Amino acid sequence: MRPLPVLKEYRISSDHGFLDDRLPLARLSSNKYMKWEEIVAKLPSLLQEGSKVRTVIDELEVLDLDDSILGEVRELRRAYSILGFMAHAYIWASGTPQDVLPECIARPLLETANILGLPPLATYSSLVLWNFKMADECKKTEAGCLDLENITTINTFTGTVDESWFYLVSVRFEKIGSACLNHGLEVLSAIRNGDKEDAAVVNGLEKLAATIERLSKALMEMEVKCDPNVFYFKIRPFLAGWTNMSHMGLPQGVKYGTEGKYQIFSGGSNAQSSLIQTLDILLGVKHTANAAHSSKGKSKVNYLDEMKKYMPREHREFLYHLASVCNIREYVSLNPSNRPLQEAYGHCISKLKTFRDNHIQIVTKYIILPSNSKQCASNKSGVLSPIEPNTKAINCSGAKVASAKTIGTGGTRLMPFLKQCRDETIATVETKNENKN
Repeated sequence: MRPLPVLKEYRISSDHGFLDDRLPLARLSSNKYMKWEEIVAKLPSLLQEGSKVRTVIDELEVLDLDDSILGEVRELRRAYSILGFMAHAYIWASGTPQDVLPECIARPLLETANILGLPPLATYSSLVLWNFKMADECKKTEAGCLDLENITTINTFTGTVDESWFYLVSVRFEKIGSACLNHGLEVLSAIRNGDKEDAAVVNGLEKLAATIERLSKALMEMEVKCDPNVFYFKIRPFLAGWTNMSHMGLPQGVKYGTEGKYQIFSGGSNAQSSLIQTLDILLGVKHTANAAHSSKGKSKVNYLDEMKKYMPREHREFLYHLASVCNIREYVSLNPSNRPLQEAYGHCISKLKTFRDNHIQIVTKYIILPSNSKQCASNKSGVLSPIEPNTKAINCSGAKVASAKTIGTGGTRLMPFLKQCRDETIATVETKNENKN
């Protein structure tokens, strides 16, 4: 029997989950890369001046990665984060995309991405996991202090509180979710130990359910300091990748260097959170392929499986290991007469369903409704919105109409994808009950 995964072997913290035990590096140590740091720090002002950011980046020399970066994982992650920010700023500056990244960005970005096992663009890891610091220097050494009032972002595209808050809510989300990893592994260990009364299994599942409930509440904190219109119109355009972006002027994707080939990659997305996929694995929630969220035209692709490629290599390998040994759902199905066990598992699924309902609510407020508002204005002026094209007819009388074709930054059709994830979560209990009968 394969052993259960050990968190530290996959660069995962028992206290911070997929966040590192150490704070992310806020600046590269070598002066060789000072220009990179200067540009990424000035992105908000450079982007306000249209395409000036491209001019500044074009003047950079092509730098190789030296031992100061290659020899320390936090340096490597910092370089990857900086280069991802600059790449997206270069592509999406001024509203007219550029489909070729200059060699000065393309070469080191490709190299850092390859070492980390990530695609060469901004991802959830570079925007969230490796992009925060302590706001209060006095508490800098307190690794457990990751409350929202005491952390801030290292870099943003817009310089707005809204953008910082958007990332930081996810940082806090990951910190809270570290308990899910611990509880899940405790449950699996209890199952293996053969607890006859299943007390440890039930207790672990109840603690897991309570933590998922905390995650749902943490997600809704987005509304505190991130305005939907600021997010949709000012922040979101820079988060987009180059998948399904023909309507935005990237029919072939992006070329990495003048001699490179066009490539397509999805932009930053919460689907790239290893924590969310961990919850599905622990509870046995299965997600199927669906053309509505395919990045390959009309073919059916399991988008969540695709998103594993956008996670750090070690985190992705952890998910594969966990999936190979996780048997919680099967164990619950084999013990239908144990009512406390059935209720504890059902409680977990119920809380995960609520989490997905909340996610749909956030997406509706932050993407669907602003998209419809823009579409209404475009329809009245006779101009099709470049942000969300080919949407269904919008009811401009004030009715809230969600488009089935609204494209997310990850290249998905948002509402069909999210509703399918929610429905497949509910089906986990329904299918288990059918098998029991």
